Amino acid sequence: MNESERKWDGTITRYPDPAIEVIDSRFARYKIGNSVVERLWTGARWSEGPVWFGDGGYLLWSDIPNNRILKWEEATGKVSVYRKPSNYSNGHTRDRQGRLISCEHGTRRVTRTEYDGTVTVLMDKFEGKQLNAPNDVAVHTDGHIWFTDPGYGIMLNYEGHIAEFELPTSVYRLDPDTGEATVVTDELEKPNGICFSPDYEKLYVVDTGVTHKEGTPRYIYVFDVVNGVYLDNKRAFCDMTPGIADGIRCDIDGNLWASAGWVGDSYDGVHVFAPDSTLIGKIHLPEICANLCFGGVKRNRLFMTGSQSLYSVYVEAQGLPLF
Repeated sequence: MNESERKWDGTITRYPDPAIEVIDSRFARYKIGNSVVERLWTGARWSEGPVWFGDGGYLLWSDIPNNRILKWEEATGKVSVYRKPSNYSNGHTRDRQGRLISCEHGTRRVTRTEYDGTVTVLMDKFEGKQLNAPNDVAVHTDGHIWFTDPGYGIMLNYEGHIAEFELPTSVYRLDPDTGEATVVTDELEKPNGICFSPDYEKLYVVDTGVTHKEGTPRYIYVFDVVNGVYLDNKRAFCDMTPGIADGIRCDIDGNLWASAGWVGDSYDGVHVFAPDSTLIGKIHLPEICANLCFGGVKRNRLFMTGSQSLYSVYVEAQGLPLF
């Protein structure tokens, strides 16, 4: 079939995209009238942990049950396998030197991929006991690595290997140079998504505790970061009921962008909260959104890992630079 014989399949989205919803006027400045949500690729079992490599013009993300890291190239739209097996990797970020930092369910460790492609184990034990299954990760400006360890990778064989918990579910602060680590909080039932505010004086952490009963709050918490080392003043930032959040990111204005799901139409996608915790906007997806990150040349392209797919949309917000 040549180009002239192809027929329109009716899938064009009219501008402005109704999937981008302004709830509070503060979100209007971030919505672009002729920008739409795009499905870039589909074919995963559970997409997670996106991280942008601007110097290479590509995005990496996890397909956890398929035990692989996938790579999407901006210039060509090509998707390929970056690493398989990936040890059931979940969340990723980059350190201050631009190296890939990964949370691995299967090996229950945090790793760093060096410039030459070799993998360095940064942490797999705490006080002689094996980590549960590191989940998501953020790097402070001082280079320390903060990560959550809720243990989902040892609860099912689908995303790791069933095993007994040896440690409380915690958030850790790791010095990648010395290997010294401390627990910054063990107050959350299932600490999951994690990110810093633009000034790195606040830390946001999602609690996806599995024992939440219907109708009880499902919070994203915020803590004060004291001297870049300790957490204080834990408080609920927002309630994601009736669904839950997963991955989170802040933009340079301090808004919190939270992946959301497990409810359905009108809920699943991305929820955007102003610094005062007001819900100001939503980006609706036809799938549960597990995680997200900002990327593109100007850090104004939001990438969303949605269940089986990878989505993106251009916004007038900019994500925080990773280094």
